[in-house]
Amino acid sequence: MTAPIRVLIVDDDALVRAGLSMILGGTGDIEIVAEAGDGSEVPPLIAAHRPDVVLMDIRMPDVDGLTATEALRAAASPPEVVVLTTFHADAQVVRALRAGAAGFLLKDIPPRELVEAIRKVAAGEPILSPAVTRQLITHVSEDGGGAGRRTDRARDLLAKLSERERDVALAVGQGKSNAAIGRELYMSVATVKAHVSRILTKLDLNNRVQIALTVYDASL
Repeated sequence: MTAPIRVLIVDDDALVRAGLSMILGGTGDIEIVAEAGDGSEVPPLIAAHRPDVVLMDIRMPDVDGLTATEALRAAASPPEVVVLTTFHADAQVVRALRAGAAGFLLKDIPPRELVEAIRKVAAGEPILSPAVTRQLITHVSEDGGGAGRRTDRARDLLAKLSERERDVALAVGQGKSNAAIGRELYMSVATVKAHVSRILTKLDLNNRVQIALTVYDASL
């Protein structure tokens, strides 16, 4: 049997934690290994329980989810982080995605979609749909702070890629799936995955979301 997906829930609202635990714990293939009410509780729980996925609230009273995510993703062999928010793409969500979060979920997400999102993240897939990606592009493009420096850095990074890798990166930036990229660029899904892996390695990025953000920063 496949081992269950181990999940840590971090939210300062006990009712939210209880609801998420009830939804995810009843699936059979997802195990809630621990809960936390603040980002300050995350490091010891990660060490003790080794979750595969962390559901992370953004706004918490002591150590917020943003700070906790940045520290967590900077550590060795970190779990995947999914940000929980009531906003579609505010500045804090974008910052969490830049830090390496695999995506974000709205707190009013239907239970079935929540479960599928956790399964996708655990399997190494992003959970930003093309519609959400377009919204993210708009938000990033409206963020003027440090935009020039980010543009220069992003273009320097993308210059490291081969022409084919660059084509794949641009398609990832458009929120396209591996299958869609394969159809567009006339390559197999396995070849697309190989290109994505090489892009992540060359650019020292965590996931597809960060590839997309790099493409947006480069104004491509």
